Amino acid sequence: MLHIRISTPAAAALVAIALLFATGGPVSEVAYGTAAPAAATARSAEQSTEGRGSPYISTHLYFGTGRHGGKPPITEEEFMKFVADAVTPRFPSGLTLQEGRGQWRDKDGDINRERSYELTVLYPVQEARARDRDIEYIRGLYCTMYELESVGRADVRAQASF
Repeated sequence: MLHIRISTPAAAALVAIALLFATGGPVSEVAYGTAAPAAATARSAEQSTEGRGSPYISTHLYFGTGRHGGKPPITEEEFMKFVADAVTPRFPSGLTLQEGRGQWRDKDGDINRERSYELTVLYPVQEARARDRDIEYIRGLYCTMYELESVGRADVRAQASF
């Protein structure tokens, strides 16, 4: 059996890093007990961005490219045509597209690994209802066109300025 020995300074560093991730704040404040309570920290963050930007929604869509039944994966050309035809007309002000590697568990319990794309669109909060229809249309169309189970979606409130 392999035994791993961690020195006291290394253990302290690992604890500090864990605290950083757990609290989202600087390690020094957490490690020395000077961190502000979470509510005060949130207020401080709001105040530091107050007056900057406007309330927006940032929607992230996760498109897989793997297909079922032995069909070939969706190519980059097919995906970019989908973006040009289905997404751009609904979000002509702009979008961000990133290529990645994803994995997910399908309805049969199998883990699938595939090339994927994350599409991000930002829109003012007051447009959320109209944009929701556009986003759901895009998700449904992609699933129908390529016979897929789903397109992931995450919505996050943001302050944005352009």
